This record gives sequence, structure tokens and C-alpha cells, in this order.
Amino acid sequence: MTMWNPTAAALAASRDGDFGRVIREARTDQRRTQDSVATACGVNRSTLSRLIENRTDRSYPMDLLRTAAENLGIPLRLVGLAAPDAARGNGQPRVERRAFLAGAVALAAAPILPVPADGGTQAAALRVTTSAYRRLDAATPARDLIAPARTHLRLIEAISVTAPADQHRHLAAAASEAASFAAWLAWDMADHGSARAAYGQAITSARTAANPLLLAYQIGSLAQMEAHLGNGATCLSLVHRARTVLTDRPPAVADAWLCATEALGHAAAGDPETCDQALIHSAALAAGTTGEAPPAAPPWPWVFPFDEAKVNATRATCGAWLGRPTWTLSHAPAVPVTAHTKQQALALLDLAAAHLSVGRYDTGVDLATRGLDTGLQLGSGRIVERARALRRTIPGTSTATVVRALDDRLHTAYL
Repeated sequence: MTMWNPTAAALAASRDGDFGRVIREARTDQRRTQDSVATACGVNRSTLSRLIENRTDRSYPMDLLRTAAENLGIPLRLVGLAAPDAARGNGQPRVERRAFLAGAVALAAAPILPVPADGGTQAAALRVTTSAYRRLDAATPARDLIAPARTHLRLIEAISVTAPADQHRHLAAAASEAASFAAWLAWDMADHGSARAAYGQAITSARTAANPLLLAYQIGSLAQMEAHLGNGATCLSLVHRARTVLTDRPPAVADAWLCATEALGHAAAGDPETCDQALIHSAALAAGTTGEAPPAAPPWPWVFPFDEAKVNATRATCGAWLGRPTWTLSHAPAVPVTAHTKQQALALLDLAAAHLSVGRYDTGVDLATRGLDTGLQLGSGRIVERARALRRTIPGTSTATVVRALDDRLHTAYL
């Protein structure tokens, strides 16, 4: 059968994991009825509608999904399925069905990502998948990603057991990045114990990989979490450890990022002067004014560039923690603009803190409510806890009328 040329709507649905909509788009584009497709699949119209096209939980029966896709000439990757040859057993560990579907969504996005040049074919493919997951995290609830992310990590570990010795370091690097992402998801869910354990695994795997840049990145990632949890001294100690494993001339992005992380540690420790110095140095590195221009594309394991805008966002956060509203109001736009929905919500809460600290209660509470709504929509415990902490700074007596909507949301926030 001739392959169907997917519409833009079908491609968007595939990226979102809405495979029932992909089937519906293909069927309507080909002017076929539900009855005709259902009959070709050996089921009735009601079954096709209920289990595929209008399935709300996106837990599709794989056999029926495959049959419908093949009947409509849909490339199987657009509905999260492997090609027939790849679907057969090949001696690798069996992957849980729903986790496989989620992983296939990530792989569908993978061609837009560069494959890390590490000399290990399996490791490179596994790392591309992790990178795709990291991009999905921008606007996907952590609770939906955590299971497939952990399954992906277990797959890497299982492959490592039987891999040739010359591949162990490459696979350890892949495991380090996957563990770090699992830690990030746990942190977003406010499961700090699991996050620390996963970051510890990421650090251990990075040591096995003998990759100083990766090791510094994982230690610095843990340092950032500790800063956000108010543990300034722990953050600064970890930043010092991260710097000791780097070479004498680390990439500008690594140096700028660690300086910004150090600034967060000083802010959490209540030291605005040293925090300011770290931010100034980070901005100079990010702008390429220190003699070493930042790379056009960040080196792995960084997925996103660390530029002046990121330094400004860090200053805004530090200003919110230190009670320096001018830092936040001067370096954050009225409405933070970023493709990362969760980061936008956190930026809104930082901006809200600045407005509240100068008595602009209506604006501050409105921004906080908007940020909290995103946190509730995406099930982000980290965002919700930040909103709770912000609420504690608002005098309850003088602002009872303007905080009612915020309180109503917080009182029903069960994540």
C-alpha cells in the first residue's frame, strides 16, 4: 500500500503522543468512514472509536493501533510503533508497553537532534533518546515521563551488562545522562530523596565514563537543586567539587553555568555581594567578553545554550531570594518568554515575589496565581511548593481579598 503523506495536524498529534488523532486525521484526509476502517481491522465502529480515535488516556491496544495504521498507510513511527522487523525479539530486555510508546514518541523527535560523537553506536542512540525526553519535559508532566525515563535507564544498565569492554565508558556516559534526567523529574515532583539518589547515580556513572565535563555537569546539577532547596553551603561545596574535576580551560558554557550556579548558592546563603560578583563573571563568559567566545552550539551534555538571557534569569531568581526586587524587575520581562513552560512558571513566581516585596500586591498575586496554575496543570510539585513559600510572605490581614483565588488553588493542590 502507498504510504500516506501526513498532514501538519497529524504530525503535531504524533509529537504530542495523541496517536488516536493521527488515525483520525489519516482517515478523514483519505475520506474514509469509521465503518470502513473498522471493518478492515476486524472490529466494529464503536470499538475503533472507543479504543483508538477517542481514547482519552492514550493507552492504546498495540495490535489494533498497528492494524489501523497499516490499513491507512501511516508510517508506524507516527503512532509510536517500531517497524515489523524491529518489533521482533532480539535478545534485549523486554520494555514495558506504555514506556515503549512514550520512548517511541521521543525517538520520533530524535532526527532533529545531533548524535553525540562518542564512538559507541548503541550509546549514541540511547543518548539521543534521552535528549528527546529532555525536550519533551518542557511542557509535559513529570509524572508522565518518570516511568519511561526510569525504564530507559534500566535498559541502558541491562545493555551494559553484556556490552563489549570498549563500550562500557560510552554506555556509562549514557546512563549518567539518563539518571540525571530521572533526578530532574523527581525534583520537579518534589521527591527530593529520589532526586538526590538519582543524581548520585548520575555522578557515579560519569566517573565511570571518565568524562570530566560530564562529571562537572552532574555535580553542578545537584548543586543547583540544593540551592533551590535553600541549602546554600551545600551548593557552594558542590560547585567547588565540580570545578576541581574540570580542565584548566573549560568550555565557556561550563564556566558560565557554574558561575551562575555559584551565584544561586550565595543567594541561598544570603550573600548578595558575592552573588553579584559571580553573576557579573557569568554574564561576561556568556557574552564572550572574556576572550573566549561561547560556542554556537553547546557541547554535550548541555542540550540548551547558556547565554546572557539565562544569566539574567538567574539574577532575577537570586533577586527574589535575597529580597532585591530591582534585580528581578530589571532583568525579567513583564511576562517571561521561554519555550520551557515550567521554567516560565517559575520565572513568573520570581517576578511575583519582586512585586510583592515592593507592595504591588495585585500584580504580584496575579503573577503568582498564573504560575501556580501552570504548576497544577503540569503536576509540578516544585512549582506548587514555590507558590506555597511565596504565599507565606504575604501578610494575611491586609491582602485577604486579593489572595483568595491563590489560596483556593493552594488549598486544593493535591499532587
